[in-house]
Amino acid sequence: MFQDFFHHSRHPHRGSCGPRGRGADETGATADTRGFAGRGPWGRGGFGGGRERLFDSGELQLVILNLLNERPSYGYELIKAIEERLAGGYAPSPGVIYPTLTLLEERGLAEVVSSEGNRKTYGITEAGKAELAANKARIEAIFERLDHSGQRFGRERSPEIMRSFRNLGEAIRSRMMRGENLTSEQITKIAQAINDAARAIDGI
Repeated sequence: MFQDFFHHSRHPHRGSCGPRGRGADETGATADTRGFAGRGPWGRGGFGGGRERLFDSGELQLVILNLLNERPSYGYELIKAIEERLAGGYAPSPGVIYPTLTLLEERGLAEVVSSEGNRKTYGITEAGKAELAANKARIEAIFERLDHSGQRFGRERSPEIMRSFRNLGEAIRSRMMRGENLTSEQITKIAQAINDAARAIDGI
């Protein structure tokens, strides 16, 4: 049962946006193509365990650059900005956002404008603005698609319920990864808690 919460697969895609840099694997997939499904209500999958492809190769870089052009941001702010744009139906994981920021910095398209502890705030460079100008039509198409997906997520999925699903998935993930085997009694209690929640929701 628990495997459904944690199952994910790789979907490498080759693209022409940017050179192969840090984070690229042997297939040529970079940070914004590995794990592009981000966090759905059940962890990395979508509703009911499905996956929805939102970004082709290089597109997440353009999305982040466009957001940085609006205002300097750190990683978590970018995650929340994308999640809010998609009505809570999708949020890229930190494991995707931060390597992409590093790649943009290495390409000279973004730079650290301030730092507080481990938190770095990034801004767009002049080269980054030129990259946006060169990809204006593509960026407009990306954000049109994001807005359309956000409207659909908003109709089909309540952000509050989506967050609750993620909380449940993270709670189970955390318990399963503590490094200790679950006893039969613990497994029964976890299953009972989930079943009780299901019955309560069904009765609403």
